[in-house]
Amino acid sequence: MKLANRTKKTSNSGLDEIFAASGPGVISFAGGYPDQQLFPKQELEKAFSSSFQSSNSNLLQYNSSLGYLPLRDKLAQRLQDDGIVVNADSIMLTQGAQQGIDLAARLLLDKGDGIVVEAPTYLGALAAFDVYEPTYYEVSMDNDGMNIEALRKVLMSHQVKMIYTVPDFQNPTGTVMSLEKRKALIKLANDYDVVILEDGPYRNLRYKGESLPPIKHFDTQGRVIFLGSFSKILAPGLRLGWLTAGPELFSGLVALKGGSDVESSNLTMASVNVYLEENDLDEYIATVRSTYKRRKDVMIESLQHFLPSGVSYTNPDGGFFLWLTMPAGFDSTEFLKNNLIPNKVSFVPSANLMPSKKLKNAARLSFSNVSEEDIRSGIQTMSQLLSAKLISMKGIKKHVKQ
Repeated sequence: MKLANRTKKTSNSGLDEIFAASGPGVISFAGGYPDQQLFPKQELEKAFSSSFQSSNSNLLQYNSSLGYLPLRDKLAQRLQDDGIVVNADSIMLTQGAQQGIDLAARLLLDKGDGIVVEAPTYLGALAAFDVYEPTYYEVSMDNDGMNIEALRKVLMSHQVKMIYTVPDFQNPTGTVMSLEKRKALIKLANDYDVVILEDGPYRNLRYKGESLPPIKHFDTQGRVIFLGSFSKILAPGLRLGWLTAGPELFSGLVALKGGSDVESSNLTMASVNVYLEENDLDEYIATVRSTYKRRKDVMIESLQHFLPSGVSYTNPDGGFFLWLTMPAGFDSTEFLKNNLIPNKVSFVPSANLMPSKKLKNAARLSFSNVSEEDIRSGIQTMSQLLSAKLISMKGIKKHVKQ
């Protein structure tokens, strides 16, 4: 049986290996999951029951590819409060933000077309893009987001159709793109006629500091597709996200959504709408932010205490991830397979987070779905294994903080 060539690309994404390393008994810093113990289960159960009982039969019928209008109205208000000029008719509800990534890629990318991605970037986005066989251009990350000068050089010398970015608490580094770079990115996109795909699932998960306007806020030419999701701020099992874009892009995305799955679940959309009517989403988000901040702080403290010298890490102001960098010559994929997994600890190696697979000596650590006790234990185990590994590497001395 001959399968389509695109399956070869997606089967090499590394997703299966990573999540196989998150089984029973494993302290997993790999999966970027919210903590299911924090989900508002009773409130959601009540909302689903209320929605179903009080509705007419239309909830079980086909509706619109755009999605449930009352929920789009609420999202429009939230986006306006966040600095995006939008109305309900320019918002489409999706099967999580992941579907938005796929729809944008399907709209814009033919085989060989140029796409810029941050290096490193979100693994799930690469899995979605790979299906369309683009030409990747990797742009390195600074402490304040994508390296704009490197991006400028790419745009000057190559044909690029889309730039993919996670500007707020970037997956996987936790970096926030500066205000200056957000404006510079828009200017470059305008100058070179490029679409920006802005993925914003972590915008509401800031633990300290002031929120910056989304890139979409500065979009005057309708070239930014903005993605959001309830997965990180409510529950991923809802499979509910949204996108907004300028009229030309939006009409194409709506048509592709209709051909993909017709529409998202009416019942789910209506139930989430009831949840928002009966509960304070921002109050709930504040509660989960507090928990995730404590876990991030515990991870940072543990790294400070146990990590051997020669290894550095980021300290993000929000989101789910921090970025671990080992000395040159270190292979984090090999270390995961041969050292961490046998000792029931896992992370995401950097090679899986770049199209080229060239970055070997770094890893993504997630703290969102790990207890404080397991964070301490897992970081201690990882650090001891790292120390032993580094000792075995030529020219690196052992030094563990006590």
